[in-house]
Amino acid sequence: MKSIEETLQASVPDMIAWRRYLHRHPELSFEESKTAAFVADLLKQWGLEVRTGVGGHGIVAKLRGASDGPTVALRADMDALPIQDEKSCEYASSVPGVMHACGHDAHTSALLGVAKTLSSHREALSGTIVFIFQPAEEMTPGGAMGMIEEGALDGVDVIYGIHLWTPFEVGAAYCKPGPMMAAADEFVIEIKGKGGHGGLPHETVDSVYVASQLVVNLQSIVSRSTDPTQPCVVSVGSIHSGTSFNVIAESAVLKGTVRTYDPALRMQVKERLETIVEQTCLMNGATYTLDYKLGYPPVVNDAKEAERFYRAATWAMGTDGGRTAPLIMAGEDYAYYLEKIPGCFMFVGAGNKTRGVVHPHHHPRFDIDEASMEHAARLFIAMIQDYMKENGTRA
Repeated sequence: MKSIEETLQASVPDMIAWRRYLHRHPELSFEESKTAAFVADLLKQWGLEVRTGVGGHGIVAKLRGASDGPTVALRADMDALPIQDEKSCEYASSVPGVMHACGHDAHTSALLGVAKTLSSHREALSGTIVFIFQPAEEMTPGGAMGMIEEGALDGVDVIYGIHLWTPFEVGAAYCKPGPMMAAADEFVIEIKGKGGHGGLPHETVDSVYVASQLVVNLQSIVSRSTDPTQPCVVSVGSIHSGTSFNVIAESAVLKGTVRTYDPALRMQVKERLETIVEQTCLMNGATYTLDYKLGYPPVVNDAKEAERFYRAATWAMGTDGGRTAPLIMAGEDYAYYLEKIPGCFMFVGAGNKTRGVVHPHHHPRFDIDEASMEHAARLFIAMIQDYMKENGTRA
């Protein structure tokens, strides 16, 4: 009989084929019906207990081992992004304006590889594995909350998640105890001034001028209102106003994001931003509306489970395979799972400069080194085995 490692190795071509199929057929957040059907069909073929339609298009599948023990959950996300794929390859997206630009197709395929492998080795499992395939990670409020509300974590003792990450070279994995990814909040500011002729600015309230002041003033939050030893980002990512060179625009809209780790700082920044918007508009005679949304909380890894990562990564990827992650200012709704039960989130390197796999996430030419999927699957299996060995058989 093949070992788990041999079975996983034999599944690598399948993982690559699944990933390329999903890459050709991406679906946006909350629209992952075909992706979910594809995943569910495979899981049923391997004899897992499959529940579909969880929190939208989510899937929860159970694989019961040969003996009783703890319940370990593994999570992958399935949704794509509204970006036009600019790659020239046979598996480029076939859907105009939609692509897997963040690796979720590979996350799904790696987790399918784990499910296929372990479904042939139930005798090696002292407990139950719950496979969570989640929709809508890319769009606030995200799919995690809906899946939790509909029982995805019921009876689960610990949860693990992996993100394939092109800023890290293939061949190593990264994690750290405590906060690792930031809270991700967003804001929309609509400024209402008084439009008029470009040659008669004294008769107007120039919304472009007010918006420009706001862009500058908001940067003072990080430089002058927060403790410089605490990570914080305030970014205006979008500004739209005006229709003509000789018309002073009546309105302007700014959109941006705030990233923090500390809960108190998170609220401090929100309050400071609200004050700056109010006072800047008041000073210039403009009115405004502000929509400030508290998004995903920070990803905070359980210290014990992060320590387990270092042991598991050594088995999965070699002596230097497990490294300490830097703080990453991107956000992840995986944070909601960690608010409920212990676990950790891990990064697996997916970049490869020698092969030209260098583009960042959310880029139109994003791709991964597909060897990273095997690394992710091996790391998942190592985390499961280490946890079940430590926690033993339960009655």
